[in-house]
Amino acid sequence: MSALSLSELDAALPGLARKIRVLDALAWPEGGEEVFLAQWRSGKAQLPKVEFRPREHSADIAALDSFVEHCDQGHPAGRFLARTAHSYATAGRMLGAMGTPAFTRYSSALYRRPDFYYPRQKLSMLDAAHFFLKTTDALLGGNHIPPSPADIPADVFAAWLQPELDRFFGAGQISIKLEPGLAAKAIAGTSRIRLRASALFSELDKQQLLQHEAFVHVATAQNGARQPNLQCLALGAPRTTQTQEGIATLAELLTGSMDINRLRRLALRVLAVQQALDGADFIQVFEGFLKAGQSPEESLRSTQRIFRGANVRGGSAFTKDAAYLTGLLGVHTLLRVAIRDNRPELVGHLFAGRLSLGDTLHLAPLFESGWLVGPTFIPAWASDLRRLAAGLAFSAFIARINLDVLDLQRFMDVEDEHEVDA
Repeated sequence: MSALSLSELDAALPGLARKIRVLDALAWPEGGEEVFLAQWRSGKAQLPKVEFRPREHSADIAALDSFVEHCDQGHPAGRFLARTAHSYATAGRMLGAMGTPAFTRYSSALYRRPDFYYPRQKLSMLDAAHFFLKTTDALLGGNHIPPSPADIPADVFAAWLQPELDRFFGAGQISIKLEPGLAAKAIAGTSRIRLRASALFSELDKQQLLQHEAFVHVATAQNGARQPNLQCLALGAPRTTQTQEGIATLAELLTGSMDINRLRRLALRVLAVQQALDGADFIQVFEGFLKAGQSPEESLRSTQRIFRGANVRGGSAFTKDAAYLTGLLGVHTLLRVAIRDNRPELVGHLFAGRLSLGDTLHLAPLFESGWLVGPTFIPAWASDLRRLAAGLAFSAFIARINLDVLDLQRFMDVEDEHEVDA
């Protein structure tokens, strides 16, 4: 296909992308949380003092750009490698632009903005976020759903999690590491899950994190590493983030691992990203989370996520947190279409590595020929296509019912009318 074979390109790309580590580069320094909260509680909140340390990736970017030129994009695998390399180069440029308007431009290219409009569907992720919040407002307002207390220390949580990982992946295959300073409670790699050492977990977190981080993020990376001809499917390239988070979030929903507060957090982050892009500063976004019912500590963590690498004075944001809802709706829609069109094999494609939605179709001929293989690790909810198809078919139909014309009184009226007629 070029001076370099597919196998040579596949072997070369991980080394070229190795130094571009987005979440590690954007992590907030330790120690600032207590200072900010103390100032806020005293009524004298101040913007965090952030010292940006842009990463110098010019040599890596040049190497990745050169790599793309060697890829035959007429070949499905060549196109995958080229697009994966390009997304790493974009991420490298983003990390070199921390604190500047260019940071948000590159971030939006990788993860999109919440106000990105999908003309065929006539909606944006902002619309989805508003819908989820409006739908759940009344439930929370009535205090009929008590919160799940987070009182499990990270080391105790890790002791529970390790046997679960051993049962699914094999003893000793996946490790757990406690680390301070993580913006998220957990980050999954190919063979390790990192937990924030200071985090407290709830009982609900157990299944949510197991399904999301382990059975999706780790499983897809492990499956990609087992590919005989394209091991770059194991890479957590930025271009796969939407789909990865979409599968993982859908897994939470389909396994009953997501509670109302988790769904609202995802929706609130979408709104907060847009607020920051529209000019809201760190304190204003923080207070927005507080107003929505989050605790000060949780609101601070959520705000930090959105301002990773971005100017805390507003007008900029790290837009990754908008990718969860985008990915969820995209993956759910793809699976519905796959079942409708009798293409159940696409479910396996999603888990055969870390792919984008488009990759599942572009790479289909390589799966059909056996050049790419199906997944070794796949969670129960995705492996039983009969149950999955039933759930997707029901959700597709139920979406057609217009709740705006119904209330509880109407249900009584309909029953009364039926009994009178009988």
